[in-house]
Amino acid sequence: MKNIFLTIFILSFFYSYSQDESRIIKEMKATRTSKPPKIDGKLDEQVWYTSKTANEFVMYEPGDRDPEPDEQKTEVKILYDDNAIYIGAYMYESNPDNILKQLTERDNFGTSDAFGIMINPNNDGQNEFMFLVTAAGVQIDAQVSPSNGDDYSWSEVWYSNISFDDKGWYVEMKLPYSALRFSKEDTYTWGLNLLRGIENKREIYSWNPIDKTKGTTSQYTGILTGIENIKPPTRLSLSPFASYIYDNYDGDSDSNFAFGLDLKYGITDNFTLIATLVPDFSQTGFDAVTLNLGPFEQRFAEQRQFFIEGADLLNKGNLFFSRRIGNRPVGYSDMNNLVGEDDDLTMTNNPTEVDVLNAIKVTGRTKKGLGIAVLNAITKETFASYLRDSINNEGEEIVIKEKMITEPLTNYNVLVLDQEFNKNSSIGLVNTNVLRSGSFRDANVTSLVFNLANKANSYKFSGDGSTSTVREDQNNITGFASNIYFSKTKGSIRFNLNHDFADTKYDKNDLGFQRRNNYSSFSGNINYRIFKPTEHFNNLFIGLWAGYFRRYKPNVYTGNYFQLFGSATTKKQISFGGNIGANIGKQKDYFEPRTEGRYWLQDPELEFRAWVSTDFRKKLAIDLGISRGVYMGNDENDYSFSISPRYRVNDKLQFNYSFDLERDFHELGYVRTQEDDTIIFGERETAEIENTLAAKYSFNDRSSLSLAFRHYWSPVTYEDEYFELEDDGELADSEYTGDNNLNFNSWNLDLRYVWEFARGSQLIALYRNSILNFDSESDQDFQDNISNLFDQPIGHSFSIKVIYYLDYNRVRSWFPKNSTANTTSQDLNSFSNNINKYPTII
Repeated sequence: MKNIFLTIFILSFFYSYSQDESRIIKEMKATRTSKPPKIDGKLDEQVWYTSKTANEFVMYEPGDRDPEPDEQKTEVKILYDDNAIYIGAYMYESNPDNILKQLTERDNFGTSDAFGIMINPNNDGQNEFMFLVTAAGVQIDAQVSPSNGDDYSWSEVWYSNISFDDKGWYVEMKLPYSALRFSKEDTYTWGLNLLRGIENKREIYSWNPIDKTKGTTSQYTGILTGIENIKPPTRLSLSPFASYIYDNYDGDSDSNFAFGLDLKYGITDNFTLIATLVPDFSQTGFDAVTLNLGPFEQRFAEQRQFFIEGADLLNKGNLFFSRRIGNRPVGYSDMNNLVGEDDDLTMTNNPTEVDVLNAIKVTGRTKKGLGIAVLNAITKETFASYLRDSINNEGEEIVIKEKMITEPLTNYNVLVLDQEFNKNSSIGLVNTNVLRSGSFRDANVTSLVFNLANKANSYKFSGDGSTSTVREDQNNITGFASNIYFSKTKGSIRFNLNHDFADTKYDKNDLGFQRRNNYSSFSGNINYRIFKPTEHFNNLFIGLWAGYFRRYKPNVYTGNYFQLFGSATTKKQISFGGNIGANIGKQKDYFEPRTEGRYWLQDPELEFRAWVSTDFRKKLAIDLGISRGVYMGNDENDYSFSISPRYRVNDKLQFNYSFDLERDFHELGYVRTQEDDTIIFGERETAEIENTLAAKYSFNDRSSLSLAFRHYWSPVTYEDEYFELEDDGELADSEYTGDNNLNFNSWNLDLRYVWEFARGSQLIALYRNSILNFDSESDQDFQDNISNLFDQPIGHSFSIKVIYYLDYNRVRSWFPKNSTANTTSQDLNSFSNNINKYPTII
């Protein structure tokens, strides 16, 4: 099958390589200024009137390169000096009342008009820096790449302001060169595009035309010229922080002061070192924990800013899952099993997390397209403590305090090398490595990744091949996995063909995320989309997906799945979509029995899902969703319903509520494995009820108060009908009895205040309370369940954190110029020696 994919790609590649890729490449020449403009949004300095203008924007969404209307013209001017580039944008609007400007926190578009600039200093057609400002003055920045999309976790310090009059609204921006990555040259030619979003009409316009029918947006930039005789600055910033945390749980309280430092340093013009020393992750958001009855691990999103920001290269090959760093100790379950099997032992503390001592990463890309990323993190040695009942030499009963190491001192490392070429292709090598001190488990995974597109951007051949080695108990276990994709990426009708493979020994879970191995799966889809609005629709997308699944060893068929899917947006901005999916014949489930080599013959399912989303330009908008599933051959059936209204009171205050309900009747599932290896299944009724509420009040574009609340409830009731799994995968009646009912509750509430008192500097105050309860009282109604929940211990936490941003180039300007201190090292010494003269900045 792999050879078939390769043959198809080669034939299509040579067929379309010679086809001329005709596209418009506009040019904008920047104007040097001897006096930088004041960033007040007014654009009233003379230099703005004499500089060149970028105009004649065309539609990107929902149309396809239609000219901008006369009543909503856009003009942009670009200046530069030795320290920064400056952008002045005029967004004309015949009716200024139509300009939407909802206040939000940074990197959140909200319901607002926006203007943005996309800059690619390497002009490689793949990697861009995006800076946007909304009509409410909110800053948004992102790092853009084909593999990672728009990464809004990336943040830099830059300056902007806005103003309004009866002709429209205006943006003034200052982008210090420290916010970009570029090499020293005499003259510069950078990739450039300019964007304008008109939220009242849900339209986006670009300065350089973008062909949506093929390729990616980053391949359709114009060029920025005229910049010369500048040099990359010393990129050094420090963010010292101090935090205070007070915790109270069931009457026991604890408090802690913490100090630390985050550092960014430009090792070279294109490479940046980011380090967190004595990290503090106490204010990260809570996880949406659910009751997990399945055989696979739950996955939660990363919320620690250090590991999120600028992770596009680190995500290559899908080997790196940063939540493994500081996650549950490798010996956590062994400790629980030890105490559970010995009546003389009583657990006193078994930590569920490991402290991160420090972490650093280096990322960047050379002018010739070589991307390099390195991440290294060290976690602390972790112990579980317990009590042992014993008898001393005199025959007296005594209690001995003991402890056992559950996670040794551990080093986590990621290395990525990624070479881009032809402005649309790349090939790379990814390695992850986990070294634990002592005799604990070590792991190493290496992957070759590739993404190859032809010149016409009409076909793509991509994938990866990985090997894993786990060393445990002085044995090396090596496995292999691969993913191969061939796709048509041009035109309204597209398709892709996939093959995913992993042998029985492949394991990347020490620093990656993998739910299963031992599979060989084939899948593909064909789809249709529109690029220009029709009489009724702005967007339309429909497709058919099919999958055929096998086990690698033994090489047996396990199942199939077919799905018809689609979505659309009407002219009135009502979006809707859904899918119909089904299996054909019985499916062999090798995972639900939780025993290697055993499988369960699961009856085929027919399922239907649908959703609708109303116009989010209005104050009140609602998302609705429903689903229904039935199984052929047994009584199992399920349904779900969700409703999520959003109400925007005004441009400062907004409420979001969500209610989700899932019910499953006569569900068959694993219960337990008996001592004689008999596998017991049971018939059960399950429910999942989730209520969430989010509210935010923005005082201005730098200060906000937000509330995040979630209550999740899942009762599981067994119907006293149990079965034994037979060798042929069928279920037979069992005489097994037992109380296996479950009742799980998770309650979280966060109240957070954020104030960016200077660009890059923040004060964050957080109050949090949480309740977690797990029992067997599944027969309670909602009211009784809530009453029982609040009889449980409640955790309260209050924390406050202050971060102060110090940029070397800005601090340097505070000091008198010293003619004898011209080199970077002398400037750094001056900064270090004189910082104590300015205590107010610390």
